[in-house]
This record gives sequence, C-alpha cells and structure tokens, in this order.
Amino acid sequence: MAPLLLLHGALGAAEMFHALKQELSEKYTLHTLDFSGHGQHPDTNAPFSISLFASDVIHYLDTNGLDKISVFGYSMGGYVAAFLARFYPERIDKVVTLATKWQWDEAIAIRETSMLHTEKIMAKVPQLAAMLEKRHERKDWKEVVHKTAAMLESMGKENPLPESELSAITQPITLLLGDRDKMVSLEETVAAYRLLPNGQMGMLPATPHPFEQVDIVLLAQLIKHFI
Repeated sequence: MAPLLLLHGALGAAEMFHALKQELSEKYTLHTLDFSGHGQHPDTNAPFSISLFASDVIHYLDTNGLDKISVFGYSMGGYVAAFLARFYPERIDKVVTLATKWQWDEAIAIRETSMLHTEKIMAKVPQLAAMLEKRHERKDWKEVVHKTAAMLESMGKENPLPESELSAITQPITLLLGDRDKMVSLEETVAAYRLLPNGQMGMLPATPHPFEQVDIVLLAQLIKHFI
C-alpha cells in the first residue's frame, strides 16, 4: 500500500487522527508524527516555525526509510505540507490540505494571536484548556500556546510561502475548506488555489474549522479521491 503521512495543526498532536486513520487504513500505510514541542515529542528550545516542523518531517522520513510520500495536512499541517512540497519536492508526491490559512500579514497575525492567551482560554474555554493539558501531558501546554503565538507573529512579518513560492509548487495539491470555517476565508483559499500550477480545491458542507467537528468519513473519501 502507498504511504500517507498525516500532519496535525497548531496546538494539535498526532493522536487527533485516530478516527481518520481507521477510515484510511485499508488503502494506505499510514504515518503520523508530533511536531517538535507537541504531544509526545520532546520539548525543544528552538522557537516554533514552519521550517522547524518541516525538518521534523524530513527527519521522520529519513529515519523510517521513506524516500517519497503523499501528505494530508490539517490547518498548519497543510501549510507545512505545502512548504515541504516547495522546498523538498523530491520527497513529496501529492498533497491534500484542509482548513489551511494561506494569507498572512501583521494584522492577521494580531487577530489570530489574540485568541492564544492562556488565561483567557482557562477562563472562557476551560474544556479546551483541559484538552490541551491532556494532549501535551509531557510538557507545559501553556508553553505550547505561547510558542505558537510567537510563530504566528513571525509569519505575519514574513510569510514563509508568499505568492511567488506557492506558484512554484508543481506537485498535485488539493485545498479543502469547510464552508463554515471562520478562521480561513474562501477568498484566500481560492487565491492560493489559482497560484498552484497543479492545484485543485473542494468544499466540505456544514463544516467549521475545528477538526473535531469535521465529517471524518467524508474527509477520508476526499483524501482517497485526490491521492
């Protein structure tokens, strides 16, 4: 069976893909990993960045003897997948992303990081705080949030995948978006799709941004269709 790597989003971990792996296991040899500083991965002194997470993937591929692989990436994981396709094209076959934010500038970064205050999370969304504490039990979940916010601020100052780099991605890449996603706009997804020489895009009905609210059976069908 063909290998397929699943990449989690910001504040996420590989464990979030349990149900999706069940739907895909008959067709692919599945691989997952926790990015540096997330989930079961050891802590890192390095600041979070897209290039750091890309290097995590390359290390995983090398360690597991995988010369080339297709990738599904959710949210930030999709951004990492596209970054890999651009700068490590010999290692990446096909890519499918879901709910990935492509447009970054300082104003957008300020808006996104405004939601990443640990005190607000504990006060207003205690169930999220509990989930993050459990997901990142080997480390301080608050530090994961702080380092993620710092990464988004950096992306707002310098987008790792500006239009010139997106247009240089030659692999087949499909951008999926939920029609009720309030974090990622249809406009920015269409703009990114139009830059990709071998791009496709699709919409998931009645689907907001959080992965926990995605129809996993439908998502698995779309992944199978495009990869």
